[in-house]
Amino acid sequence: METKGKTNKIIFKKEDCFMIPMIIFSSFIYAAGMNIFVHSGNLFPGGYAGIARLLSLVSTEILPFTISFSVIYFGMNIITTLIVWKVIGHKFVVYSVLWFSMTSLFTSMLPYYEITSDPLLISVFGGLINGFAIGIALRNNASSGGSDFIAIDLSVHFNRPTWNYIFAGNAVVLFIAGLKFGWNQALYSIIFQYVSKEVVNSMHQRYKTTRIQCVTDYPDEISNAVFHTCRHGITRIPCEGEYSHKGHSLLLITINTYQMRDVIETIHMVDHHAFITVNNVERVVGNYYQKPLD
Repeated sequence: METKGKTNKIIFKKEDCFMIPMIIFSSFIYAAGMNIFVHSGNLFPGGYAGIARLLSLVSTEILPFTISFSVIYFGMNIITTLIVWKVIGHKFVVYSVLWFSMTSLFTSMLPYYEITSDPLLISVFGGLINGFAIGIALRNNASSGGSDFIAIDLSVHFNRPTWNYIFAGNAVVLFIAGLKFGWNQALYSIIFQYVSKEVVNSMHQRYKTTRIQCVTDYPDEISNAVFHTCRHGITRIPCEGEYSHKGHSLLLITINTYQMRDVIETIHMVDHHAFITVNNVERVVGNYYQKPLD
């Protein structure tokens, strides 16, 4: 699926007044999860958080002082931000900088607290909180920066999904952590990362696609209304009802899943008798408009 273009000019809208507090709230939840679950369970999250935690622990052994997780995490993200600034939408980058800056601040301010000593409970519930926090950020046009920035940057340059490379990087971190600190922590970290990933996938639907099939007697009106709603084209197929033998039009629409509610509401505003079915789409090949990140 191709992502066309990016938005360089930062334009703030009314919804940003809601997004910014949610991004800060998300970073607080993430930091609390790090200090309550990740630290007490000696786990290693995915992405830059896992690398920063690994480097912080290693610094304790090889240096006369400890470099805190917050300092390493913030520094790595700032460097990556400077690299991808020209590639990714600027508002998305600014919101992501806000997220990982507040995360670094909250992580250094909040106390460590051990809520349970059961490593499985720590892995599962820690993953739930971690994924929930990241999901909130993604739904509000932000990300955790770091590996997310790298994945988007590589996707733009090579025009292909690159999340598998990020997964491979996480595997390398876990392998090193297993060798250095024991395999129990590495294996429980896999559970933590898996739970977190599933929660994020359930909350973030920007890159998931859905096909809507609509039988209607108002194809032109619906096509125009849907295009103005989500800028997706529509395929029209003449059809006939087997029972009534009346002629109708079958409209095929491929959209992003998060647009589904708006599109269905738009269709029913034009034709409240329209017959609609919805199916998940495994893959899209061809000319498909993907709204760029702001």
